[in-house]
Amino acid sequence: MASHRRPKQPSRTRVTVLTTAAAAAVAFSANAANAAPSAKLSKSEVKAKVDKLYEEAEQATEKYDGAKEKQEKLQKEISTIQDNVARGQQDLNKLRDGLGSMATAQYRSGGIDPSVQLFLSSDPDDYLDKASTLDQLSSQQVEALKEIQDKQRELAQERAEATEKLKDLASTRTALGKKKQEVQDKLAEARKLYNTLTAKEKQALAAEQNRASRSSTERVNLGDAPAGSSRAAAAFAAAQTRIGSPYSWGATGPSTFDCSGLTSWAYAQAGQTIPRTSEAQANAGTRIYNQSDLKVGDLVIFFGDFHHVGLYAGNGQVLHAPHTGAVVRYEAMSNMTFEFGVRV
Repeated sequence: MASHRRPKQPSRTRVTVLTTAAAAAVAFSANAANAAPSAKLSKSEVKAKVDKLYEEAEQATEKYDGAKEKQEKLQKEISTIQDNVARGQQDLNKLRDGLGSMATAQYRSGGIDPSVQLFLSSDPDDYLDKASTLDQLSSQQVEALKEIQDKQRELAQERAEATEKLKDLASTRTALGKKKQEVQDKLAEARKLYNTLTAKEKQALAAEQNRASRSSTERVNLGDAPAGSSRAAAAFAAAQTRIGSPYSWGATGPSTFDCSGLTSWAYAQAGQTIPRTSEAQANAGTRIYNQSDLKVGDLVIFFGDFHHVGLYAGNGQVLHAPHTGAVVRYEAMSNMTFEFGVRV
């Protein structure tokens, strides 16, 4: 006789597990069915993305250069203040010794008054505040105490200034580290993209790069355009000697350069100091907004945030350090977004 007992129901926990597993399996199957294999980027697409990453790396490089310049300036200022404090402390010690000698002489000549005894056992800052003691001091002692007090105030102010600059230096070093990491990340991403190309595609890109990086003997259609000044001419001549030198972020020569590193180095060879970064170089002289008014050796600022700079070479050409993977070379200004020129 057949049993009429109801079949045993699965536990709630087991139902939940089974339901979840089934749902996951369905979702996985749907995703697998709908997912298309990621298409390989073409050579031109990789180049465009790599170029964009290089531009972003250069933007970060100029910020890095600015932070590095600020760090070096702060370090010099702090060193100067610390030297001043050390010398000031020596002067203060001499003043105190001199006052002590006066007290000793006074004692030998017939005793030491209570006011000087007070000084020898306490700080002269508090001592001068006690007006009742002033009439017990000689004018020479009063003058010596005032000088000591002034020197103490001066030292306290310099120490406070050094403390603030040390804080600024610490934050600048932090910013420097972040920008350095940002540059390195952008370049690593660019290398990763570049390595997705085949050997043949890499050879084709290298050939394009070689054509762009022509030597000075292959300079064409630049004519004999006049220089903005004798120093501009000398700076341009110096930069010409660096054609073919590799781009290296943060570098100021003499064998590798970033964009503002090349221009600042070139002007330094001409005896002219200009700021380190492209953003600061944008304010290094008179701005020239019409390209037809540019002269050889003028600084040329590119892009809205002024993150790239080169030297005008004549006939719409610029001599510059382009980006990672390239060398110092001539290039048509039309390849970049011109903002203005600067006549130093």
